[in-house]
Amino acid sequence: MICENNIEPRRAAWTRRVRFAALPVIATGMLAFSGCSDMVRTGQGSSFLTITTLGGASGSSTTFGPVLQSDVVSDSGGIFQDSGQASFQLQMKDVGGPGPSPNNAITITQYHVEYVRSDGHNVQGVDVPFAFDGGINLTVTDSGSINFTLVRIQAKLEAPLKALANHGGAQAISTVARVTFHGHDQTGREVSVTGNVEVDFADWAG
Repeated sequence: MICENNIEPRRAAWTRRVRFAALPVIATGMLAFSGCSDMVRTGQGSSFLTITTLGGASGSSTTFGPVLQSDVVSDSGGIFQDSGQASFQLQMKDVGGPGPSPNNAITITQYHVEYVRSDGHNVQGVDVPFAFDGGINLTVTDSGSINFTLVRIQAKLEAPLKALANHGGAQAISTVARVTFHGHDQTGREVSVTGNVEVDFADWAG
């Protein structure tokens, strides 16, 4: 310490200790940066997905369109879920680089659906159906498509959709369904992509 009388010998000894101690400190720093790099690479894959088409089909229909007229009660009185269909295209961030390798393939494992209204009334279970998550499994090496649940049966048995039954097309709730697909490339880097589809709820057959 500076308050010691014999400063120079102690300073020399301290300098020698610092010189030898510096190496492990630097090595520790290198390890810390390596760990940081592993964390930073999350969501930083060299490939990504674009949604080329996103549509919906009411009930048992297999015809998908950009606007889903979701029937809260079918003409037979039954209640059915509505399906969505999404098509994806694999893209590389480095457009001038080599084409995708097997490691760049993206596997989609989960999706999230959230409904919003243009008028800002977005309270779930009051103004719009509850958001939900679902599981899927699709690996995209170039392009691919998959069907998923866009409107659950439960939503048609709960507020606010339940109140639309038996009123025909006179009352409706217009929403945009925001669908986010989550996945990862084959090295574990996370990937997500979001698309929108219009969903109009009513008792269309009433």
